[in-house]
Amino acid sequence: MDGPERIDRMIAELEDWRGKTFAQVRKAILAADRGIVEEWKWMGSPVWSLGGMIAVGNAHKAKVKITFAYGAHLPDPDKLFNAKDTGNTRRAIDLAEGDKVDVPALTKLVRAAIAYNQVRFKKKAPAKAGKSKKA
Repeated sequence: MDGPERIDRMIAELEDWRGKTFAQVRKAILAADRGIVEEWKWMGSPVWSLGGMIAVGNAHKAKVKITFAYGAHLPDPDKLFNAKDTGNTRRAIDLAEGDKVDVPALTKLVRAAIAYNQVRFKKKAPAKAGKSKKA
């Protein structure tokens, strides 16, 4: 079973509000760009990437959590990042029962993550072979 199939299965198995919320989050993420890849990693977590990791999702007992790999580097004008576990790199969105998914804002945040990945990984690209500095 590939990533998208496993994510479909996970959502179907979440028969309460978490399944519906996770499905909305997934739809918003995938709407950001056709090139987004869905994977299944780390013993059962959906991961979305394009040019590098965008986010990982988890369904907990009382929340759906979407953690952006480089969220600390992203603009968040809509104030989606609300999880208390902040650090130098990651930021997360916690959605509890009854919370509304702000689809346009989430899609915009995913696009910002894609843009960040493009810049971040372009800077880390190795120098082209055959070019050297003249003394």
